Amino acid sequence: APPPSTPTSTYRETLQQRRSLTTSKAPSPPGRTTSTQRMPLRLEIKKKLSARSDRVRLHSPDRSVRYETLAQVKCVDLHPQEPWVLSALYSGNVYLWDTETSILLKSWEVCELPVRSCKFIARRSQFVCSSDDMRLRVYNYNTMEKVKEFEAHADYIRYVEVHPSQPLVLSSSDDMSIKLWNWEQNWECISSFEGHSHYVMMARFNSKDTNTFASASLDRSIRVWGINAHQPHFALEGHERGVNCIDYYPGGDRPYLLSGADDKLVKIWDYQTKACVQTLEGHTNNVCSVLFHPRLPVIVSASEDGTVRIWHAHTYRAETTLNYGLERAWSIAAADGSNGLAVGYDEGTVLLKLGHDDPVASLDVQTGKVVWANNNDIQSASLRGARELGDGDRVPLSTKDMGSCEIFPQSIAHNCNGRFLVVCGDGEYIIYTSQALRNKAFGSALDFAWSSIGTGDYAVRESLSRVKIFKNFKEHKSVKAPIPVYEGIHGGSCLAVKGSDTICFFEWTDGIFLCKIDVAPKKILWNEGHELVLLM
Repeated sequence: APPPSTPTSTYRETLQQRRSLTTSKAPSPPGRTTSTQRMPLRLEIKKKLSARSDRVRLHSPDRSVRYETLAQVKCVDLHPQEPWVLSALYSGNVYLWDTETSILLKSWEVCELPVRSCKFIARRSQFVCSSDDMRLRVYNYNTMEKVKEFEAHADYIRYVEVHPSQPLVLSSSDDMSIKLWNWEQNWECISSFEGHSHYVMMARFNSKDTNTFASASLDRSIRVWGINAHQPHFALEGHERGVNCIDYYPGGDRPYLLSGADDKLVKIWDYQTKACVQTLEGHTNNVCSVLFHPRLPVIVSASEDGTVRIWHAHTYRAETTLNYGLERAWSIAAADGSNGLAVGYDEGTVLLKLGHDDPVASLDVQTGKVVWANNNDIQSASLRGARELGDGDRVPLSTKDMGSCEIFPQSIAHNCNGRFLVVCGDGEYIIYTSQALRNKAFGSALDFAWSSIGTGDYAVRESLSRVKIFKNFKEHKSVKAPIPVYEGIHGGSCLAVKGSDTICFFEWTDGIFLCKIDVAPKKILWNEGHELVLLM
């Protein structure tokens, strides 16, 4: 917060009194007959970039007061192709960071007043930013040249949004209006949208219908508009305080809209029925930014309570809460095709990596058929004919959609003869027929391992102290390993149970203990004769 000398009239982001909230209970996932409760997503979260803000001296808008504050990061954006994150700062600067090297590549001194929003226009090698001097500025991020600058609104500009395919940009302002700009017409304002009765905090295009967009306002409403109509199609109301942020669900199976507000709540709306589907509770201060992750089945929310919360996008269960001690969290951003998550705080910019970037796929070496997961969708292709290609050549594939999986796939594996396929995720497994993707079996499992001998033989690790062997898809025997904690299992010619610093081998037939080796391999490979094993 600014020091006491800062004029209160110039600082509009007021804090609210905290109240304790309880985490919402997730409903049972649809379409499952299992009685077991889904386990949390096993998402590994790594910090890839942590760039702390510097302290700067700022003037009040009338320049009568000078005060020192942190260069708060008000907005972040990820480049869709390059490993870059763009940060808009309260100090009036814009920074471009390399997320792989943590190096500040470039910086722009935009103005002396806060820059509240910035977005890449990657197809033009540019970015657009908005500031409290009511102006929009466009820069070429390669040459650092200022391409365009113009007055856009009569009050602070809170947010800018770039159309996914057309040469259009939306701007949202405290003057209670939204404006549509066309850069192919020299950034002419081609339409203005009025209807809100308070500050417009954000406007977002619908990725499934790019001729429509939604807006969030401190008048407590969300309004949905068409770019060719000046009046909103309808409004969504349900928040008790001003709405700060919104996001559209990126998939085609759910007509959902996400919102976060000063009532400390996150809401999921069905914009076809205009009903609130779910309310997520847990934040203890204003919710500043929300998003559906474009690649992972998670909802992410950032708040002035300093936390970033991750929720399951299908069950709405609270998965984890992140707090890096960087004060208030103002903005979050993700990019298509990446597991990255950028967060803008009072005290800096952070880039997180959720899960891993390795493809979730399996190859049936007997038929040359590869199966992979694209979010919850399962797809396949044949690699026959690939032998004619040279090393490093791209393999032309004819992709086939096999169907949708009921759990989010975190691993896929064929059995020994390729007739069955297991998908693991959310602490569960489902075994399908590999040709038609028909359910064969399912259950709870932290880990799953196929036998290389029997068609329907496999093992599951249900907990840190329980591993079960299944024969012909039926439970057969539990194994007892001479180690205190079971940290993982591996399949193949023998069942391997891994401890913290050792690996134990068992027969598949009766679960008889064979031997223990004092290493902790990450991977185990067997030769075709089932006589030699490689520990990696």
